[in-house]
Parts: sequence; C-alpha cells; structure tokens
Amino acid sequence: MLQITSRLFIPDAELSERFTRAPGPGGQNVNKVETAVQLRFDAARSSALPEEVRRRLVHLAGRRADQNGVITIEAHRLRTRERNREDARERLVSLIRQALHQPKRRIATRPTRASRERRLQAKQVQSRLKQQRRRALDD
Repeated sequence: MLQITSRLFIPDAELSERFTRAPGPGGQNVNKVETAVQLRFDAARSSALPEEVRRRLVHLAGRRADQNGVITIEAHRLRTRERNREDARERLVSLIRQALHQPKRRIATRPTRASRERRLQAKQVQSRLKQQRRRALDD
C-alpha cells in the first residue's frame, strides 16, 4: 500500500513497476544492472481516488500522463534499484497530494478608478518623454 494521507492509500495492485538499464552514473554497473524504474499508475481507473482528484491529477501530470489517464514516472537519478523505486513512489505521492488540494476559484475584479487614472497618467508621461526625443522641425 502506498500511503498518500492518513486516510488515503493506493493499493499496490494499482501500481506497476518495470526496471530498465539507466543512463548516467554507475560505472561498469550501468551496462549490467537494471536500476532505472518506470512506475505506472492508471489514475483514470483508480478506485482509491475521487473523480475530481483523478481529473486534477491527470492534468497536473502533463506529459507524464497518456491519453488513457495512465501516469508514468521514470526514476534513474540514483545508483540503486531500491532508491530509484522509492524516488519514483515519492514523486507519485507528491503529485497526488498536489491534486488533492482544490484550487481557489479566481473572482474577477475590476480595476479601481484611482488605478485607471494612475495608468493613464503614466501613459501621458511616457508620451511626453517620447515627444521630447523627436527631432524639432525647422520653421
């Protein structure tokens, strides 16, 4: 079980891991041992997450999610399989925690009269400056 919050868990059955050879550090080991992990989570069909959290999660995942709602996280920063596995799981947990927070709806506001006047005043000052830079016409 992957614990997200005190009440939210993702069953291990909903996660799949695949190990591959990793690029980067590792010396001769990098050519022999499959230390990189590819963690896949089918967010669209997960029974552990509410519908709106699933939608936000797929949206937050961006390129890591395919059109079917399967999120793939690749971890190969570290040298061992176990540490890369933990890294991938931690990244998935943080992504799900982000999706749990419902963003506040933005309330459209209108600019105040004073702010509009300040903007227009600034435009007039800029216009005068540019007029002064022009070459004076000979009469």
